[in-house]
Amino acid sequence: MRLLVDVVVAGAINWDINLFVHRFPQPGVETPVLRVTRVAGGKAGNVAVAAARLLGAHRAAIIGALGKDDIGKEQDRLLRVEGVDTSTITLKPDVESGQAYIIIEESGENEIHTYFGANAMLTPEDILSDTPRKSIQSAKIVAISDPPEQTIDAIVGIAHAVGTLIAWDPGVRSEAGMERLRPILARTNYLFLNEAEVEYMTGTGDQLEAAKQLSRISPHLALVMKSGKEGCTMFREESITRVPGVDLQKHELHVVNTVGCGDAFLGAFSAAKAMELSDEEALDWANWAGALKATKPETRGGPTLEELRKWMKRTERG
Repeated sequence: MRLLVDVVVAGAINWDINLFVHRFPQPGVETPVLRVTRVAGGKAGNVAVAAARLLGAHRAAIIGALGKDDIGKEQDRLLRVEGVDTSTITLKPDVESGQAYIIIEESGENEIHTYFGANAMLTPEDILSDTPRKSIQSAKIVAISDPPEQTIDAIVGIAHAVGTLIAWDPGVRSEAGMERLRPILARTNYLFLNEAEVEYMTGTGDQLEAAKQLSRISPHLALVMKSGKEGCTMFREESITRVPGVDLQKHELHVVNTVGCGDAFLGAFSAAKAMELSDEEALDWANWAGALKATKPETRGGPTLEELRKWMKRTERG
């Protein structure tokens, strides 16, 4: 049983059924499916694999829940193949493992319909058990996505008490709003939001105003605004750090599937911080990881360390 890891990732582990179509269907209109793939996914699963590919085997662990079913067994096997420590996964009887049904059109844009299954059953008691708790305490950074709210609070409490960095990409949890999420936000180091999520979280679409509101909860909270191909911006106290996006066409690369790009972004950022890189360097890694993932059809398409460095060096020479 391995407990000493650099990155711990917490959240959903899903089995993705990807339906590739020319364009999204209109209500009541039948749309032909061009291709179907069935692959491992889920935000936490994707983030953990993205981090493990950059850090190496047994340096990233995943906290999540799976059913005692065939999907759960296969998910565990695939994560271990990628070098992710799965000793922190909780198995839930009498419930199916999580599944996501994803429609992907030719532009790479997507719609996601998720059955959370066992993911929704991950409890604070699961987190407080020996192995997950010790993994969080040993890590340099814990990356949280979308567990149940009370479970997030338990994870943050353990990490904050020992000084483990906390990176949170709340996704749908942002709809709960800033005031309800205040206890979690007050202990978070890095908060990752896209344009829509900023407005859900703070009630304003003005990024600077949103950052000011969040800084009143904690002056140490850094807001990372994800802007896809445009790059990202970090707001921390009085400073603003902008990191430009990656121009894939310039490198003769093309978007194939954007599902999982944000997860590759968070995984790369977490790996970089575990390697003690600066915030700006970590954001640069994150931009590149997200962009390179978009060029691959698979959900878990984050780059290896060798691949990431190769493309970043090409840019430096360019």
